[in-house]
Amino acid sequence: MILLVLIASILIAAITVYQYREQTRDYHEDRLERKEEQIKQSIRYTLQKTTYPVTTENLGSIFFEEIYHIADVQNVNFNIYDLEGELIKSSRPKFEEDSISNCLDVEVLNRLEASAEKRYVEENSAAGDKYQASYTYINDNKFKPIGILNLPYYEDPTFNDMELKEFLGRLAGVYLLMLLIAIGLAYFISKYITRSLDEVTEMMGKTDLTKRNKKIFVKETSSEIGKLVNAYNAMIDELEQSAVKLARSEREQAWREMAKQVAHEIKNPLTPMRLSVQSFQRKFDPTDPDIKKKVEEYSNTLIQQIDTMSSIASAFSNFAKMPAQQNETLDVVKIVRLALDIFNEPYIHFICDEEEIIAKWDRTQLIRVVTNLVKNATQSMIDQPNPRVSVTVASQGENVKISVADNGIGIAEDFTEKIFEPKFTTKSSGMGLGLGMVKNIVETFNGSIDFTSQPGKGTVFTVIFPRNQSTENQKKK
Repeated sequence: MILLVLIASILIAAITVYQYREQTRDYHEDRLERKEEQIKQSIRYTLQKTTYPVTTENLGSIFFEEIYHIADVQNVNFNIYDLEGELIKSSRPKFEEDSISNCLDVEVLNRLEASAEKRYVEENSAAGDKYQASYTYINDNKFKPIGILNLPYYEDPTFNDMELKEFLGRLAGVYLLMLLIAIGLAYFISKYITRSLDEVTEMMGKTDLTKRNKKIFVKETSSEIGKLVNAYNAMIDELEQSAVKLARSEREQAWREMAKQVAHEIKNPLTPMRLSVQSFQRKFDPTDPDIKKKVEEYSNTLIQQIDTMSSIASAFSNFAKMPAQQNETLDVVKIVRLALDIFNEPYIHFICDEEEIIAKWDRTQLIRVVTNLVKNATQSMIDQPNPRVSVTVASQGENVKISVADNGIGIAEDFTEKIFEPKFTTKSSGMGLGLGMVKNIVETFNGSIDFTSQPGKGTVFTVIFPRNQSTENQKKK
């Protein structure tokens, strides 16, 4: 809208200037023709009443004094030339005659002769002002040319220029007002149009596939905005349906994977149990003097496999169960030392520069985190001649940092993204639930866990958790 107003104002201003110039040119042409006709009438009147023979040779005598009278009456100066272009008489004062051409150019004579109207107008400029000079024949009583009338006409653009400037000033004022009105209208119209777009943009920015998204309800919108809003609302409905289907699919897949893993882990001890029972059935002899010893060996084998199945069930139960937060004020240094007491490996070293680090946390879950990380580190010491595991505890502002570093086999780059996934393990034994359970505990308690590893050189796991836990935040989480 603003651009249209500017273009219109420029075009109208240009057309106005062009129109004024055309009107000025037409005005001066008409005025020149009128002056020329008036002078020619006066000349014809003088030629009719003169006593001199009306010839070219007598034009100087006929208009010796009369030329000044005509120039005074008509308020314009003019010159009379003979047919060869020689000056005969001029109405200008004596001191100005030096500026008058005493002989006309051949081009002027040729153009006058070639003109159908026997009239030629020469346009020129002098001292920055335009002037015109008309040339026409002076005829005797029998319409025979006897001389040439030259009428110089100087244009005075002062009045027209002033009038043009005044008009353009008024036009500029009107268009300035229109421009201001256009800017105001454009602002309010654009605000009205973009108000709905802003709301749609804000809602789109808040769209989250993991949450329930609100639909957009906008009143008094254009058809285009309405279509956009309807398309967004339809997308939200499809997203909700897709999210429900995806969640159901993920749950079913998780249960299938978990069931497969449980079945696989349970089958491992069942096979030796079955073989032991079958062997006992074949070799059982009540009269055998070593029967008690064999029964005891058989019983120990079954108990060992039953304990294995019990540990499998406990591991899956602990992983599936969200840790219940029971915060208490404790010394992290002391609890970590206590967690390391169950390990007999001499290469496990505890490092802490502080005597105590007080935090409000869950004692049991902290021990579970430390023991799982240390156990995972000791299991990575395969064929390591100089094994070493370092457990470091340090304060970090409002947080506590626990690091477990080893010089074991490390983690291959292909496994880094799967290391915290349940049932993932690189070991030949175990269920792959330890690191997944640790991550679950740490994140539930508003902490974070990360690791760095170099294959063949070792791995460092780092746990950071806040000193103080908010029960209310934990419930929300």
